[in-house]
Amino acid sequence: MFNEEFQLDAPIRWGMVGGGRGSEIGYSHRAAAQRDRLFTFVAAALDLDAERGRDFGTKLGLAPERCYPDYKTLFTEEAKREDGIQAVSIATPNSTHYEIAKAALEAGLHVICEKPATIHVEDALELKALAEKQNKMLAVMYGYTGFQMVHQAREMVRRGDIGAVRVIQMSFAHGFHNTEIEKNSPGAKWRMNPEVSGPSFIIGDCGTHPFYMAGMITGLKVKSLMCSRQSFIESRAPLEDNAHVLFQFEGGAVGTLWASAINSGSMHQQKVRIVGEKASLEWWDEYPNQLRYEVQGEPVRILERGMGYLHNDDPGVSANRQGGGHAEGFFESWANLYHRYALAIDAYNRNDKAFLESHWYPDIDGGIDGVKMVNACVKSADNGAVWVDYD
Repeated sequence: MFNEEFQLDAPIRWGMVGGGRGSEIGYSHRAAAQRDRLFTFVAAALDLDAERGRDFGTKLGLAPERCYPDYKTLFTEEAKREDGIQAVSIATPNSTHYEIAKAALEAGLHVICEKPATIHVEDALELKALAEKQNKMLAVMYGYTGFQMVHQAREMVRRGDIGAVRVIQMSFAHGFHNTEIEKNSPGAKWRMNPEVSGPSFIIGDCGTHPFYMAGMITGLKVKSLMCSRQSFIESRAPLEDNAHVLFQFEGGAVGTLWASAINSGSMHQQKVRIVGEKASLEWWDEYPNQLRYEVQGEPVRILERGMGYLHNDDPGVSANRQGGGHAEGFFESWANLYHRYALAIDAYNRNDKAFLESHWYPDIDGGIDGVKMVNACVKSADNGAVWVDYD
């Protein structure tokens, strides 16, 4: 079972940029970060409207003087305090991630950034170099990778349970944007504005999740890809609300990705299926406590979270928060990741390189890979769905 005993000398003093009142993701960050008492929420710049941000922050329990009007003031003023923030989470629109993350790293802060890490690959690489120079953690929030059964799939691939990987099927195809909802939804509106979201909508917003997860599980790297994308709601052009991607991986494996916001009637349809030479694995985020294990010539096995026959690579982080049979979900996944971030931050502060080499969390390398995938898809689709080299 999960070890809830406190594992740090003191909680990490933590702040946020973005994630204000009405944010689709702000509460998820705050709930996850504070779940295991490893982070203490002490300061923030929550909103472009300073007064609204202050009002919301104080109602979350922040001191009024630590509810700042913008991220620059947050970083400057907190640096003057002996009890200033040590880490920050960035939950703002895509186009702002680079400048905020850069400023945070330059201010000596550890950073947890919403995906995509940046719009441009060069900017993501620059952030990685800066984080290394500053000896600070730079993480990217792929929130679904905290589920235990995703880690179970990863271990099964590693130990050869399915044999060499041949095919990867990925999808994240929901139906919630099958009409022009952005007319009345601020959260949807910026995602469909290329000046804010970047060159892609649904590939970057949703497709990057199963793409990152597939790479995490298999360890395979993309060699080339081909993408076809569409704007079924014409006002969204040039951004796509539907896309199909073909992948060629190093070593000979192949893959597909369907990313869609117009899959009418679908809740999420986020699935990752790994087909090996001996067996296949499949995980579906709407049934996150189960993992399908299909051995050729044998009955399908449904592996259940919390059971003794499962692999557990780190009892202090990835173990079950409650016994088998009880459903664990989205917030547990996020809390597992924030737990991993806290341990990584502590290791950075102690300069414990050995721990960091063995400790997994979604880092900037995964963020760079996601940005590369999005940009390669756009290049392929905008040139007539041609094959393009990944690097």
